[in-house]
Amino acid sequence: MPLSREQAMSTANVLSVAMPYIQQFVGKTLVIKYGGNAMIDEKLKESFARDIVMMKLIGINPIVVHGGGPQIGDLLDQLKIESHFINGMRVTDSKTMDVVEMVLGGMVNKEIVGLINTAGGKAIGLTGKDGQLLRARKLKVKHKTPEMEAPEIIDIGHVGEVDSVNVQVLEMLVNSDFIPVIAPIGVGEDGHAYNINADLVAGKVAEVLKAEKLMLLTNISGLLDKDGKVLTGLTTEQVDALIADGTIYGGMLPKIDCALSAVKGGVSSAHIIDGRVEHACMLEIFTDEGVGTLITNSSQTVDA
Repeated sequence: MPLSREQAMSTANVLSVAMPYIQQFVGKTLVIKYGGNAMIDEKLKESFARDIVMMKLIGINPIVVHGGGPQIGDLLDQLKIESHFINGMRVTDSKTMDVVEMVLGGMVNKEIVGLINTAGGKAIGLTGKDGQLLRARKLKVKHKTPEMEAPEIIDIGHVGEVDSVNVQVLEMLVNSDFIPVIAPIGVGEDGHAYNINADLVAGKVAEVLKAEKLMLLTNISGLLDKDGKVLTGLTTEQVDALIADGTIYGGMLPKIDCALSAVKGGVSSAHIIDGRVEHACMLEIFTDEGVGTLITNSSQTVDA
């Protein structure tokens, strides 16, 4: 059905407004951590895939890193494998790791690849095992209670952190027509697979590639101040201060630490984005308003 004159003019105006941003980011790499409601809601899944394809079509190089915690939990429940958590991290024995690989490297990864390809892109699904993309080391978890003199080191199984990233694999794909979609599974020196937090993988990938942006999709509207208002443009120094005074705490700390580390490591900016908003990625990149919190390493704040 053809557009009305008003619709056509609105479309032309949107493209005109977006042009300076397109010029700014053409040829740049963006790393997007995909998770939360954006991975569950059908409409949001389609809008995310279209955003990624649009980026590639106009000359931006997106790299997608995805999570899948709820999907892992669902399959473990179906298989009657009990889940245990320590400090918010899933204890991952060999049997659980088999499920993690099946869900992240198979079901979730291939669904995202399919969504992007259906939207007109050329996505390729990877785990850290492919081309030794993600080398992992075992994560050591410290646990301490008030009555303990020293923290104890707890073995939570096949849970790791990023030791290194094979940049050659990513550069080969980024410099082509393909869109990498990465499942956060690393491989250790012992050849064993390790489950790694997707935020940490996205941050490390952005850091080693010196990406233009790291974008973390979440189920919140962004970082909030103590009055519940969204903080838009922040410097790393301001974020450090918000952590110190307790404004940022609890479950947001790992995500913020990941964003801070990436920006301090050379990424131009990090974004905590509300993935519940349709076309959240495009709104954050191509408009002044944005849909979340922008963190930069500059001395002056910039609106998200």
